[in-house]
Amino acid sequence: MKKKRASFTGKLGFVLSAAGASVGLGNIWRFPYLCAKYGGGTYLITYIILAATFGYAMIMAETAIGRMSQKSPVGAFAHFSKKKSYRLGGWINAIVPMLIVPYYSVIGGWVIKYLFDYITKPAKKIATDGYFSDFISGATPEIWFIIFALLTTVIVYMGVQSGIERVSKILMPILVVLAAVICIYTMTRPGAGAGIKYLLVPSTERFSWMTIVTAMQQMFYSLSIAMGILITFGSYMKKEVSIEESTDQVEIFDTLIAFLAGLMIIPAVFAFSGSDAGKNLDAGPSLMFITMPKTFASFPSGRVFGLLFFLLVLFAALTSSIALMESAVSTLEDELKWSRKKSTLVIGAVMLGLGTLSALGYGVLADVKIIGMQFLDFFDFITNSVMMPLAAIATCLLVTKVIGLDVVDEEVTLGGAKFVRKKIFHFMIKWLCPLFCLIILVSAVANAFGVIHL
Repeated sequence: MKKKRASFTGKLGFVLSAAGASVGLGNIWRFPYLCAKYGGGTYLITYIILAATFGYAMIMAETAIGRMSQKSPVGAFAHFSKKKSYRLGGWINAIVPMLIVPYYSVIGGWVIKYLFDYITKPAKKIATDGYFSDFISGATPEIWFIIFALLTTVIVYMGVQSGIERVSKILMPILVVLAAVICIYTMTRPGAGAGIKYLLVPSTERFSWMTIVTAMQQMFYSLSIAMGILITFGSYMKKEVSIEESTDQVEIFDTLIAFLAGLMIIPAVFAFSGSDAGKNLDAGPSLMFITMPKTFASFPSGRVFGLLFFLLVLFAALTSSIALMESAVSTLEDELKWSRKKSTLVIGAVMLGLGTLSALGYGVLADVKIIGMQFLDFFDFITNSVMMPLAAIATCLLVTKVIGLDVVDEEVTLGGAKFVRKKIFHFMIKWLCPLFCLIILVSAVANAFGVIHL
C-alpha cells in the first residue's frame, strides 16, 4: 500500500513554513550591512524589484515542480526526465540542505550561547573586546551546536503538521512582534535618526554594479531558492491552495523582516557609533556577535533588548534550520523508502558529524583548512557560491526545456486560481533567471578567490 504523503493543513501552514525557511540569519545580519554598504534606499529598492521578479519566478517554479511531482528534489526531477543531467540537478538541490544545515546549526548554537549570556551576565561583559573570538576558539561551541541541532531534530522528528507547521505558526508571529518592539526601541535612541535616513534615502554615491550583484545574491539566498526546500514544501501543498498568492505572501514576509532588521540594526549602530557607524556596519558577519553587543551595552535596558534581539535571531535561525533538515529528511524518505523517524535520525547523525568540524574549526581544528578556508567557510562557499546557482539553473532548464511553461501554467491555475504575473514569470524563468544565476555563480567564485570584492 502506497504511503500517503504528508501535507500542510492549508495555505497558512505553507506560507508560514516557507516564510520561516526564508527568514533566517541572512535577513537579520547580512541584509542590514549590505544595505548600508551599497546605497541604503537604493539597495532596498533594488532588492524589492529583484524579489518581485527573480525571486518570484524561482519560488513559483520550485513550488509548482514540488506540487506536480509530489516528490522531494531528486524524485521531482526524475518524475519529469530520466536524463542523467536532469537527475544530477535534482541531486544537487537535495544535497545542498544536507551540507548547509550542519554549519548553520553551529551558528544557531552561537546564538543560543549569546541568548543564555544575556540571561546570566551583564551586557557590558558580553561586549568586551575578544569575547566572541575567545568563545569560538575554544571547545564550548560544540556544546551549544549540539543543543541547537537536537532542538531542530526533535521538531522535524514530530512531522510536517505536528512539528514544522505548528512551530512555524507559533514562532513567526512572535518573530514579527519582537522585530517591531526592537525597531521602536532602537529608532527612538538619540542619534538613531541619522541611521534611519542612511537606510531609507537612496544614495547614488554608494550605488554601483555591485549593488545589483550583491542584492541579487542576498535575495537568492534569503528566499531559500535552490535549497530543495521549496520543492519539498510544494510537494506538501494541497491542490486547492493558490501557488501565486502563497508566493506573494512569502515574498512580502521575507522582505518585511529584512526591512525591519535594517531598522533594528542600522539606527542602533548610528546611535552607538556616531561618525564611526559606517565602519562598524561594514563589520560583516561580526556585526551580530561583536558590534550589536557593544551597541546594546551602551543603551539603557541594553541587557533586556540584547536578550530580545538574540531571542528573535534564534527563532529566525530555528525556522530556517528545520526547513533545511526537512528537505534532507524528505529526500531519504522518498529515495530510500525509509520511515520519517529513521530518516530524521540519520540526517541528525550527519548533522552532528559535519557540524562538529565547523564547530571546532576556529578552535582545536583551526590549523586544518580546505583551499585555505576553515570548515564553516568552506561549506558555506561550496553550497552558496557553487551548488545553489547550479541547482537553480537546472531548475530553470527543467521548467523551460522539459516540463513546459504551459504545464506549469495549468498547475498554477488549478481550481480557477489566478496567475496575475504570468508574463513576468515566463520571461524571467526563460531568460533572466538563468542569466542571473550565472552572474551569482561567477561573482561569488571570483569573490572567494579574491578576483573581486563584494
